[in-house]
Amino acid sequence: MIRCTKCNHVHAITKSGMVRGKQRYYCKDCKSYFTLPGASIRSSPERHMATIVDIAKALNISKSTVSRALHEHSDINKQTRIAVLKMARKLDYQPNLLAKSLVKSKSNTIGIIVPEFLTYFFPTVIMGAQEVAANAGYNVVICQSQESYTTEVSNAHVLLSNRMDGILISMTRETKKFEHFKSFQRHGIPVVFFNRVCEDMNTSRVLVNDYEGAYKVVEHLIHNGYKNIAHIGGPPALPLSRNRLNGYTDALKHYHLPVKNNFITHSDLSKKSAWLCAKKLLSLRRKPDAVFCVNDPTAIQLMIYAKLMGIKIPEELGVAGFSDDPIASVIEPSLTTVEQPVADMGRVAMRILLSEINNEEKALPVNELLTTRLIPRKSSAGLVPSVCVKNQG
Repeated sequence: MIRCTKCNHVHAITKSGMVRGKQRYYCKDCKSYFTLPGASIRSSPERHMATIVDIAKALNISKSTVSRALHEHSDINKQTRIAVLKMARKLDYQPNLLAKSLVKSKSNTIGIIVPEFLTYFFPTVIMGAQEVAANAGYNVVICQSQESYTTEVSNAHVLLSNRMDGILISMTRETKKFEHFKSFQRHGIPVVFFNRVCEDMNTSRVLVNDYEGAYKVVEHLIHNGYKNIAHIGGPPALPLSRNRLNGYTDALKHYHLPVKNNFITHSDLSKKSAWLCAKKLLSLRRKPDAVFCVNDPTAIQLMIYAKLMGIKIPEELGVAGFSDDPIASVIEPSLTTVEQPVADMGRVAMRILLSEINNEEKALPVNELLTTRLIPRKSSAGLVPSVCVKNQG
């Protein structure tokens, strides 16, 4: 119970802020303010980042001398520079990169937006990109959008407000509006798309040859005796999904095989969606004898479902994916797939972006198409003759 130090009353006391670390009170009866004797209320210490002022005070020199020493100006003698650097390390001095970027209009920082980290693909792209950026003296800020358009928009705004010099982007499966990306262009920030690209913006892009890779793997299935080949595609809004679908259909047409609408279904690239697509295809009365999937994770879900249904791979069902995930070579049977130069995609995209950042004259957008390679494995080894006759009949 708090008692007024002046009138000794206890019933009309209210808190009234802090004074020198102590709680101040107000007595309504005698209309006076007071504090109680005793220890002050300790507030949590404020975080203090060392500045050039702290270095200057510690060495009893001017701020301008510290600044010139840190920037290795020629008019600073060696002993002074060594003393300043030693004190900077002792005080854990960190230069204010945002302040420097405001002065120089350059932050030496690249932003990267990717849709997910669940598969090996995007982390591997980032490692390639980061390698090139580091060699060029740039830092990298990475944002992943969890396949959410809303999160992607938020990530774009954060990178824009933190004055990135350039942006690498691979979109989410939900993205159909692009104003958050166009805002980078309006602010003069170069943008390069990779893998999942935006066709509504005139920017540089780095892709693998999705059409060629899809054509090759379907052709491989045909050569191994599969004739009723289905396709689990990706979201139709993504160009890579459309290109892989076109490669699939053109291969069938080239070998005079029918393109059946009920043999084509689309996944949203999630495990649940891949499972439902597998169930749909393998529940048809006249089932496919092979399935080409938009990526390896989708193909693996198909294989799991087929095994649960008692369908033998590759004797009754050939399966092929796209991307050559590390797991593709160790599952049983091993998965036929299309290898992509994943780390090279990151390296190429970053080199293009750095070129655009450092080129004062606006360069024309570059479209870089990387080559794929077919990786045949056990999952497409071929139908047994009796099964082949039965499925075609």
